[in-house]
Formats: sequence, structure tokens, C-alpha cells
Amino acid sequence: MEFYTNLFKNRLQEISESKEPSNLYDPVNYIMTLGGKRIRPSLALMSCHLFGSDPAKALDAAMAIEMFHNFTLIHDDIMDRADIRRGKMTVHKKWDLNTGILSGDVLLILSYEQLESYPAELYKELMQIFNKTAIEVCEGQQMDMDFELRTDVKGHEYFKMIRYKTAVLLGCALQMGAKIAGAGSADQKAIYDFGVNLGTAFQLQDDYLDSFGGADFGKRIGGDILEAKKTFLYLKTLEYADPEDRETFLKIYEEPLQRAAQTPEVDGDLAAERIEKVKALFKKYGADQLLLKEIKDYTGKALHNVEGLSLEEKGKNLLQEFSNLLMKRKT
Repeated sequence: MEFYTNLFKNRLQEISESKEPSNLYDPVNYIMTLGGKRIRPSLALMSCHLFGSDPAKALDAAMAIEMFHNFTLIHDDIMDRADIRRGKMTVHKKWDLNTGILSGDVLLILSYEQLESYPAELYKELMQIFNKTAIEVCEGQQMDMDFELRTDVKGHEYFKMIRYKTAVLLGCALQMGAKIAGAGSADQKAIYDFGVNLGTAFQLQDDYLDSFGGADFGKRIGGDILEAKKTFLYLKTLEYADPEDRETFLKIYEEPLQRAAQTPEVDGDLAAERIEKVKALFKKYGADQLLLKEIKDYTGKALHNVEGLSLEEKGKNLLQEFSNLLMKRKT
């Protein structure tokens, strides 16, 4: 993966430039160079390469995907009132709210601009994949926000939300890379399904790390709790808790903890105490272990998708190694 990541980083350096007005483009350069594993663009390049084409041909598609992903991060951080992204200040905190909204908007437009380099028919097909995915990501984000106001979220609703909000973009990256390489429709579907299943496992792992990750996670531990996110951990604890603990759990979880998160100099200790109480209930009812099982199961589904690809064993092994490496992450 280092080969594909470096290939993408070199292209990113080529297109990064200071433009005016600086308060519009400096935040774009900031978020695009903030770090991260570059998983999505690397997958597009790798997929193109695995299906027999020069990975450089997928660089513009990879850039479109990464730009779109970072656009969603800017706006998600605004909606979540998040202060930290990848261990650094979020765009709207480093600049201001209006700058965050507008720089996110232009980043979205720039992502579409990247695809204009492809021939007309390929451009149309890539845009169809890209637009379908972009709509689903927005639908997933809206579902996530809607869940914050509900106490009756079902498991199938949660899995649909994370599929749309996170997983489909990994599937999109892989399918676009395969499409550029000229892969057949069966392989495109199989590689897409691989990405969606792996992306689901990835998001489930992100939910786990949000509560049980280390100091190097890059985001505040317990952020999902403070934002009243209806995660797998929440749903399973609510399902299995006895009546007394269920009442306690809901009382702690549904209180407006965001105020404490935003004023740590006054309420930081109170927020930390509430986070620990919720985490203790997660563990008491085994929600953490059930979540780890789901992560393993979805990773297994992704590995099964690999078997259906018309690739040589070397290519399949690369996808399997990537899957195992991704799911061993700590950050």
C-alpha cells in the first residue's frame, strides 16, 4: 500500500498551491494535507493496478474521492461541533464557521472537476458511480443526525447508516479504479462489495476505538457518547441492560453532554465521569465484545468477496493483506 499512497501524495503535492482568496483555499490545503492514511485514494489506484492498468490512470479519480471525503469531514466536524481532526484543530475551529462551510463547498466542486480528464463515455460512467455514492453519503449523515433525537433506533437502521455514511465510499473507490482499468461488470460488483463490507468493518472499528481507543486515536475518546450517537455499543447495551441499568444508561446518555464537551474548563471532569459510566455499562453487558465479533464477521465477508474476483492469487493476496492490516489499526 505504501507504493500507492506515495503515488497519490506526489500528485497531491503537485496540485497544492496558494490561491486567492486565501481564506477560501488555505483551509482546503490545510485539510487535504492534514494527514490520514489516504485509504480511499490508495484503493482506487490499487484496484486499477490489480485489473491490469497503470495506476497513474486512476490518479484523477483518486483525487476526486479524497477531495470529496475531506469535504464531508469539514462539514461533519461542523455538524458534530468537533474541535479535533487527526490530532489537529478542525477547519471551522482554526478559521471560523462560515469559512468552514464555504471551503467545504469549494472542495466538493473541485472533486468533480478532477474527473473531467477522462474520455466522455468513461467520464459519464464514473460520474454515475460518484453521484450515487455522494447522495448515499449525505443520506447516511442525515440518518446519523436523525438518530441523535431518537431512542427507538433499530440495528438494521444503524447498519444501513454506516453503510451509506462510510462504507460505500470505499466501494466507490475500488469500483472506479476497476472501471478505469476496463474490468468487467462482475469484477466491478465484487470489488465494490469487498469495499462496502470492509468499510462497514472499518466504521465498526472506529466506533469501538471512539470509546476504547488509546491516546493516539486522534479524536477525543468518548466523543460519540458526548454527541449521543446511536452506535452499535449503545444499541446492544440498551437491548441487554436490566430495567434499572437501562434507566440509568438512558439518563446519562441522553443528557446534553455536548455542553460539557465544549466547556472543558468548567465541565471537563463531569463529562469524563459520564463517559466512564457509559463505557462501564457497555462492558457490563458485553456490547464491546459483540462489537468486536461484528468487526471480525464483516472483515470475513470482505475476504470472501475477494475469492470471487478474477484476479491472480498475487492480487487476491494483496487485498487480503490490506484487509488484515487495516483492521489491526489503533488510530
